[in-house]
Amino acid sequence: MDALSTENISSVLQGYDEKWLEVLALKNKHDKSAAAEIQQHLEKQDNIPLNIAITGESGSGKSTFVNAFRGVSDDEEGAAPTGVKQTTSEVTLYPHPNYSNVTLWDLPGIGSTKFPAKKYLKLVGFEKFDFFIIISDTHFRENDVKLAQEIQKMKKKFYFVRSKIDNDINAERRKRDFSAERTLTEIRDDCVHSLQDIESPQVFLVSSFKQHWCDFSLLQETLERELPMKKRDFLFSCCRFGGCCFILVTQW
Repeated sequence: MDALSTENISSVLQGYDEKWLEVLALKNKHDKSAAAEIQQHLEKQDNIPLNIAITGESGSGKSTFVNAFRGVSDDEEGAAPTGVKQTTSEVTLYPHPNYSNVTLWDLPGIGSTKFPAKKYLKLVGFEKFDFFIIISDTHFRENDVKLAQEIQKMKKKFYFVRSKIDNDINAERRKRDFSAERTLTEIRDDCVHSLQDIESPQVFLVSSFKQHWCDFSLLQETLERELPMKKRDFLFSCCRFGGCCFILVTQW
């Protein structure tokens, strides 16, 4: 990142709250030393670790999502293994290739023999994760709901991601009265209905293979509201420079 000029100080500081009074005070200096100090502060910000847990039932597309998030193809070196059979049997970390302090954790499928739903969070070590992304390739099931409820009790954030949307669109496309917008609405409504025991569930429709189907403005709005203050600014900088590659589809 290039050093910030005095002219850029205002734009850099925009959106910071009372926790950043020390940085706001620098704005009033209007000199090169102020810009340098702000730059140093932002570099420290970039070193704050962000741990993202990707979970859901086996076969839901978790590992493919991990690869899409990291911007790597499934057959690339260092990619999470993918396939038609269960490929994740242990908690596995995948550092972001461009941002060393961002780590994605590919978790084993919930409800498996080795990771039963009742003990799942304890077995995967939930305390080290900043937030959870719960993935399903159909409507969300009982295990997904129970997992979300337990995460909620532990004051952790979570998001629901409905994966493999491209498969659904392709299947519906053969119908004479096909409407992508209607199909997505029906899928979203079905997901929300299956999550009726969760208060105000946040559901994102995803295709890990169609990365042009995305809505980063919705992503940024959601994370800004809910991620810890010190970590959200770093993640925003990743997204602005193309570091985040997971696909949130809210419209066709």
